[in-house]
Amino acid sequence: MKRAIVAAALTCIAAVAAAQTGAPADVPAQARGAKRIVVGRILDVQAQFQTNRFGDRLIVSNVLLEVSETLKGAAASLLRLSVEGGTVGDLTLRVSDLPAVHPGDRVVFFLDDDGSGMHVPHDRGRGVLKLDGADRIEGTTLTLDDVRQQVRGAVGQEAR
Repeated sequence: MKRAIVAAALTCIAAVAAAQTGAPADVPAQARGAKRIVVGRILDVQAQFQTNRFGDRLIVSNVLLEVSETLKGAAASLLRLSVEGGTVGDLTLRVSDLPAVHPGDRVVFFLDDDGSGMHVPHDRGRGVLKLDGADRIEGTTLTLDDVRQQVRGAVGQEAR
């Protein structure tokens, strides 16, 4: 009985964690909520300890992104953003609802401003859509073209 309860609890935890990363269930809603949406390649990642607005000390990866396409918001060739998690020395922080980011990753970022001039993923892990070599969102059948169409449709609806 205890094993069944533990297994059920772990299954629920895994389902919640999986639901919080990868492609958002509703790309248009995500697009309407984000301040900026860009496609780009991560050039550099520098992790460091930071204190968040709640006073928690954690590792944050500061990312330099080469933007190849802007789907929403002001265009820029380079953006700086921060993503919770990363490695400092021999200490690694993995955040359950955010994917790890690495130099060379191609990503669609749905972004917000954090109030200090940095960008952060909108809706946490749902705002980080990593692309595979075939321009598909990792772990899904959704393509970059699908995301473009859905974002443009949602942004167009805002103007009406």
